[in-house]
Amino acid sequence: MSNVADQKRRAFWLRQLHQWHWVSAAICLVAILLFSITGITLNHAAQISAKPRVTSREARLPAALLARLTNASNAQGTKNAPLPPVIRDWLNDELGLHTAAASAEWSDDEVYVSLPRPGGDAWLSIDRESGAIQYERTDRGWVSYLNDLHKGRNAGPAWSWFIDVFAAACVLFAGTGLFLLKMHSGRRPGTWPFVALGAVVPLVVLVLFVH
Repeated sequence: MSNVADQKRRAFWLRQLHQWHWVSAAICLVAILLFSITGITLNHAAQISAKPRVTSREARLPAALLARLTNASNAQGTKNAPLPPVIRDWLNDELGLHTAAASAEWSDDEVYVSLPRPGGDAWLSIDRESGAIQYERTDRGWVSYLNDLHKGRNAGPAWSWFIDVFAAACVLFAGTGLFLLKMHSGRRPGTWPFVALGAVVPLVVLVLFVH
């Protein structure tokens, strides 16, 4: 009876581990490929050339909105604050610029808005006297875009949450894989030597070659 109970318990845990292992693998599949490929591109960033593409635009804020800008700056009395909603809406409608989440730097001469993004950069300047708008966007290409996603650079809170969930799924994938290795190691004598090799190789590289 004891052997039967042990076999049933083993079969139960094997089913659970296999299920959680393939579910976590399915969730992680695309993201693992993305982060693995961008790990290579980041490691060889100096060898991968990219020519930045710069786009510039100019416009002028209507007089009514320029007055709203002046009133808003007087009311805020601060050097760092978002643009008034009505001006953000106008920039969105007229220029296609999304500045809702951006903080503006207010000075006596201008309002400057930094608009960093994955794979590039952008900025917006509004002259407080004339209402002249200058906008410049730099695009460094898809490789830079994917590299910045790998680092979570300027990608926003939603992508940050995705990275956390993906990392947890990877831990689940690796953990269930380790338990599956343990349960099958009796019939696979090379299991633990390969696990040990995977742990020792990075340590050797760190000790001998990383200073």
